[in-house]
Amino acid sequence: MILGPQMIEDTVKQVREIQAAQDRQKSYADLKRKKEEFEVGDKLRRYIPDKSHVLQTETIQLYQSLTYEERPVKILDSKVRSTRNKEVKIVKMLWSNQEYEEATWEAEDEMKKKFPELFKVW
Repeated sequence: MILGPQMIEDTVKQVREIQAAQDRQKSYADLKRKKEEFEVGDKLRRYIPDKSHVLQTETIQLYQSLTYEERPVKILDSKVRSTRNKEVKIVKMLWSNQEYEEATWEAEDEMKKKFPELFKVW
């Protein structure tokens, strides 16, 4: 099979793109690599199991529909959000089975109706 000049150019272009992608991936991987040198007779430290390193997980009650109920645990913050027509008080809620980063902003009135016990302390 004889390759025309355009096919050769396209092939060379693809090879260059592949090489550039490989170089980019190598540079990213190299950033995470550590250079370690070992000598004959070096002993690497082994991990010694320790019960204090084990994390305890919470059990979650699942319904038959494979869903679970999220309950608010704590109010982290509050502020007033202005809309065109009115101002709405909102609170940042920390939910059970969620991390701090997953806290959500909710309307204060709705949360007071559903979970008044949280606002006695707040």
